[in-house]
Amino acid sequence: MATEAAALVEPTYGNWRRPRRPGLGSLGLLGTVTVFGGLVITLLISLISLVAAVTVLIPLALFLLPLAVRTQDGRNVYQLLALRVGWFQRRAKGSTTYVSGPLSQRPGGRFRPPGLLSRVTVTEGRDAYDQPFGVLHHRSRNLYTIVLTCEPDGGSLVDPDQVDTWVASWGGWLARLSHEPGLRGAAVIVETAPDTGSRLANEVLPRIQDNAPEAAKAVMREVVDRYPAASSEMHTYIALTYGIPPGQKRRIEDVVTDLAIRLPGLLSGLVSAGGGPAFALSAERIAEVVRVAYDPDVAGDVLEARARHGSTGLSWEDAGPTATVEKVTSYQHDSGVSRTWMLTLAPRGTVRSNVLRGLLEASPGTRRKRVALLYRPIDPATSARIVEADRRAAQFMATSRRGMVQARAATEVRAAEQTAVEEATGAGLVEFSLMVTVTVDTDAELADAGVSVRNLLASARLLMRPADRMQAAAFSCTLPAGILPWEHTLVPRELKEAL
Repeated sequence: MATEAAALVEPTYGNWRRPRRPGLGSLGLLGTVTVFGGLVITLLISLISLVAAVTVLIPLALFLLPLAVRTQDGRNVYQLLALRVGWFQRRAKGSTTYVSGPLSQRPGGRFRPPGLLSRVTVTEGRDAYDQPFGVLHHRSRNLYTIVLTCEPDGGSLVDPDQVDTWVASWGGWLARLSHEPGLRGAAVIVETAPDTGSRLANEVLPRIQDNAPEAAKAVMREVVDRYPAASSEMHTYIALTYGIPPGQKRRIEDVVTDLAIRLPGLLSGLVSAGGGPAFALSAERIAEVVRVAYDPDVAGDVLEARARHGSTGLSWEDAGPTATVEKVTSYQHDSGVSRTWMLTLAPRGTVRSNVLRGLLEASPGTRRKRVALLYRPIDPATSARIVEADRRAAQFMATSRRGMVQARAATEVRAAEQTAVEEATGAGLVEFSLMVTVTVDTDAELADAGVSVRNLLASARLLMRPADRMQAAAFSCTLPAGILPWEHTLVPRELKEAL
């Protein structure tokens, strides 16, 4: 009875659904259309010649077979083949190696970030409180990104009712994103790393008095020396990326002014959702975050410079690495080697609020770890169509199945009905994914880091796969720089769903 009562007190969450793929089974929309079109053509040809019909039917079957065979994460043989072909082409062109700086062949002699960040420019604006905030302009897609940071309160010694209130407020903040004009996507990045001890040293050592007892001074110095070994630092960033409607041309100054007006409302929503103190990052702070991600060794120098001088003077043009090498399973950059995993299956059933706690905490043996939650808000009109389509599909599946399978279909019906009710009462609908990047010192440590990540994923009930042959792009997606994967695909999303 005590266990049941405790289970009732602690709220649970869930009811997320994987988007349905149109078509028959695993064929997808393109395969289904090909099947019916091929059968019609084969029947018409069979009226003339059976040999000709068989000649048409065999290539059709050979074309459909790779579409029907899918991996655990939903990719078919054609997609796997396209990924490998693209990797071999990039390696043959030398695109997997990047060198910057005065000795490189790149014009300017600066250390610009590589890959998807190579065409990004940064400008700075002032909000309503005259505080600076940086705006990243993705010129290739005409997108604009602002980066917020906050210090969320921990979940220890917090009542379940308060946690439930925070979760509800966070859900309300996400629902509000669906009504943000021009918002293309959002990313929440939680970065953890071993504490360098610079902040504690800068606070404690200057305050030690010369006339203090030697024992007291020795104790304080010992605390400063040993504190980093048992502590870690955690940073939370929220990157919001906006786009310009097709056919419109706006000056960067007008976009920055528009974003400055929206900042106070966005920040107040983060505070009410348990985010703690929140503010927008300046252009310099954004450059510092990217610089440390590519070169973890300079983290202590950045903190030291900011503590002593209040500013590092770092610009976006010098935030990139000196050299990078992309491999099949890793991404080597300056003083670190990274590997990124991508979500393939969210936790099934219901979960509690601490399901990602172990994954978000600092991991022993890693230089830095970033967990990025990617959100793609869906406008209210599209949300209504999606939930109604899922509701009809779930009801059809429940009425067409029998036996034990019908129990799972009935569960899907209840979930679809609940989603429809919540959407009708004002809840938002968003697509989400998750990416994890782990940075270590050498390639030899990646194996241990992979084992640690797999253990954390098992406790979080997540299923993820390494972003092999696209590690450089995946690494950029986990930075607070506004890289949205669905905005940088060569194949349109509608065609990908059809495949």
